[in-house]
Amino acid sequence: MLPKIPKKDRFGIFARIETFCLDILILTIESALQTKNNKLQLLNLTRIKIETLKKLIRIANELKIIEDKKYIELEFDLQEISKMINGWIKYLI
Repeated sequence: MLPKIPKKDRFGIFARIETFCLDILILTIESALQTKNNKLQLLNLTRIKIETLKKLIRIANELKIIEDKKYIELEFDLQEISKMINGWIKYLI
């Protein structure tokens, strides 16, 4: 995705998207290593970050920074990740 993104966008919205992706990864790993009570808090924060990431990617698509095909792929992947996180939360409750 990076080579096709204009330079001005790489340091704007794309930098935020990249940061959110890394945050989600870190929170997921931290959740796996925490006790049950702490997992719920981290997983809820992860869910918020995923929803925010979805919005950022939608904005990038609307601004024509990301092609429609790539947007659909990313949205599908984020929906699957969101389902997994929600399933994990339901399992813990």
